[in-house]
Order: sequence, then structure tokens, then C-alpha cells
Amino acid sequence: MRIAVTGSTGLIGSALVRSLRADGHEVVRFVRRAAAAADEARWDPARGYVDPDGLAGCGAVVHLAGAGVGDHRWTPAYKKEIRDSRVLGTSTMARALAALAQPPQVFVVGSAVGYYGDAGDRVVDEGSPAGHGFLAEVCVEWEAAAEPARAAGIRTAFARTGLVVAREGGAWGRMFPLFRAGLGGRLGNGRQYWPYISLRDHIAALRHIIDTPGIEGPVNLTAPEPLTNRQVTAAMARVLHRPAVLPVPAVALRIVLGEFASDVLGSQRARPTRLLESGFVFRDPGVEQAIRAALPRT
Repeated sequence: MRIAVTGSTGLIGSALVRSLRADGHEVVRFVRRAAAAADEARWDPARGYVDPDGLAGCGAVVHLAGAGVGDHRWTPAYKKEIRDSRVLGTSTMARALAALAQPPQVFVVGSAVGYYGDAGDRVVDEGSPAGHGFLAEVCVEWEAAAEPARAAGIRTAFARTGLVVAREGGAWGRMFPLFRAGLGGRLGNGRQYWPYISLRDHIAALRHIIDTPGIEGPVNLTAPEPLTNRQVTAAMARVLHRPAVLPVPAVALRIVLGEFASDVLGSQRARPTRLLESGFVFRDPGVEQAIRAALPRT
């Protein structure tokens, strides 16, 4: 299959491209600069432009582009960048797909479990309503921006991603060095639920969505049983054979992270109901399995 991918240089996008190519798929990577390689095509979401030649013949489009949520302190300007990079990017790609004479069979849009807001101890799945807060509001707008593609008859799915367990990047990429140095510990009271997923399960789930015609709408990409931050911290300590006795107080997180601390301390007890019902099998259903899968092979 010919598959287009945005956000191909990120943690998830780069791993997805490697996986697809390893199985013989042709991948077109959409970039914001001028295309410099045969496998690249240009798009400019701020101006609403997508190179139609890059989309020609694609059976699937996976849209993962977006400014990093935890990369900077949430100033008003950066919050606008977070929102615009997702909403404008999704709208631009959705309109381009809807305008094609031969559109792809499926449009997979990256989203996040932040859609549910701080749900506390309540179990949430794809049928649960949106929560409150900045990230929840962004997720609602983000997913709504894909409507032109869905209205054009393209199967559209929203990959609501949890915390990806990987050394190479994301929140977990920052945790591994801290725990190896013996500086890891729970965040706040540690009772907030963390919906995690191993990187290889995340990539497999994206491909499962592409390959399964009946899957559309929201899909939680999280391990079957979310754990609390306290449980995750204990698992990291066990696997890495390091102590985890230095909790980070909530007040310190708020000083360092500002408004983003509310989401770090928030709780999403999210379950992947649609993945499980569609027959997806996790390779790393437990957190220790996910952590070990992220470690270098010896």
C-alpha cells in the first residue's frame, strides 16, 4: 500500500515509517519545507496547502503532526501553537483528502486520552464524554477538524494516545535517565491513573486500525489496565533496579511546569475497549513488559 504520514520525524511517526517500510509499504512523508527526497511531499497547514501529488494513490493517511505538549511552558503563545498545529493541520489535510478524485480508504488522526480530562478513579473508554481543561478542549476541536474527510466517505479514526513507553522520546524518555540515576519518584500523591502503552504496541495498534475496515471514530491506544503513577513508579524501580524514594510534590510541579502540571497530575483511567473488541492482541499488556520492551536488547 502507498501510505502518507505527517509528523514522520517524531517518536511515533518515525517508528511507524520504519515498521511500514519493513513490510514493503511505500511511505510518503509530508514535510513543511520544500521536498528534498523522493519519498517527501510538501504541505503548509498554516496556508491550507497540501501537495496533491503526494496523496495520489494513497490507500491510507496517518496524520500525527503537532507541537509537543510538554516541550515548553504553557504561555498563551505556546498554547495557541499547540492548538493551531493540531486543528489547522487536521483541517488542512481533511479538506485535501475530501477534494481528491480517488481518496484513501482510511484517515487515521492522532489524538490523545487528554480528551477525557481529569477523570479521577472513573473508568473511561471511547464512549465516555469529553472532560474539561485546555487539552480536553483541544482534543475536541482536533477531532472535529477531520469532519470534511469523514463527510466525504473516508473511514476516519482518532488514535487517542496514552503515555508511550519509549527511551527515545516523550514523557517516558525523560523518566528513564532519572530512574537510572536513582532520582525517580512518584508525582504528587501518585494516585492519578496513567494510561500507558509500549511503543511497539502503539505502532501495531495504528497498523491494526489501518487494516481493520470496521474501526472508525475514537480508539484508545492504551494498555488494557491503566495503573496509578505510584504503581508505575514502583515498576520502573523494580525493572531498573533503582530506588524510587524521591517524590515530586505537586507544588514543585506547578512551579516548574505551570498550567501543564494540572495535566501531569490529572488522571485518565482509560481502557482500549475498541481495540480489544476488534481482536487486537497486546504484546506488552503489563507495565513491566512495556518497560522491558523499551530497554536495549542485550
